[in-house]
Amino acid sequence: MTFKAFSDYLLLERNYSKLTLKAYINDLKEFQGFIWSQFDTDNIDTVNYQQIRNWIVHLVESQITNRSINRKISSLNTYYKFLLKTKQITINPLAKHKALKVSKKVQVPFSETEMKEVIEELQSAKDYEGLRNRLIIELFYATGIRRIELVQLKLSDVDMSNKSLKVLGKRNKERIIPLIDSVIDTIKDYLDQRKSLETIVDHSYLFLTKKGVKIYETLVYRIINDYFSKVSTKVKRSPHILRHSFATHLLNQGANLNAVKELLGHSSLAATQVYTHNSIAELKKVYSNTHPRSKK
Repeated sequence: MTFKAFSDYLLLERNYSKLTLKAYINDLKEFQGFIWSQFDTDNIDTVNYQQIRNWIVHLVESQITNRSINRKISSLNTYYKFLLKTKQITINPLAKHKALKVSKKVQVPFSETEMKEVIEELQSAKDYEGLRNRLIIELFYATGIRRIELVQLKLSDVDMSNKSLKVLGKRNKERIIPLIDSVIDTIKDYLDQRKSLETIVDHSYLFLTKKGVKIYETLVYRIINDYFSKVSTKVKRSPHILRHSFATHLLNQGANLNAVKELLGHSSLAATQVYTHNSIAELKKVYSNTHPRSKK
């Protein structure tokens, strides 16, 4: 069986990215392969909860993390909701399913000192790659955008006169993020260097490799990891940690949680609240150091 109607629904009605769409279909095909091997059928539309439960047990025994299992089951659940909506089934076999418990991952942001050291090191960059890498890091820290959002940025997304950046987020939701003056200056310097590239293939995209093609996600990860490995001993040094640092440092300085939510492009406050634990730690430190009754 194919999942074309479901794919079209996710792409056209739910505005899912092609990457997310691919992950959903892969999860469905994986489950389809399982029920074929165990129950001699490849029709996942007619399964019952016990069969899905057998798959969950199989995944647990295969040492797949609970977080990953929940994601796979979420793909299935979305599919069955689609079948309900289109009246292809009358009961969602996952209607009463409860997600497996997962431990909350605490992401440790870069400190303000670490951020300052990396940005200061990049101040002397004058060649194309140096200026590009400097702008990538400054944009991450000044806007909190996601890695894929940065990769997909186009020249037309930068509004120099209004000092703002248009970002296309999850489910093709647009948001406008203000840009500080120092980032505007770096953009100008970078664009001057960009003109000097011998060949430009992907003209519309903001960030290019030296060969003039659009940068890719693994390159962005490598850039962040390379620069921050010089100043930080943290195990994880990724673009997401820069996003985390952006949110945490804003909250530490008293930013409104709703404002940070809008800047990050979150659909709910619950997603933004995962960034508050460091802010609370900072408040506790200030409280401990300043309250008259505190034991310093």
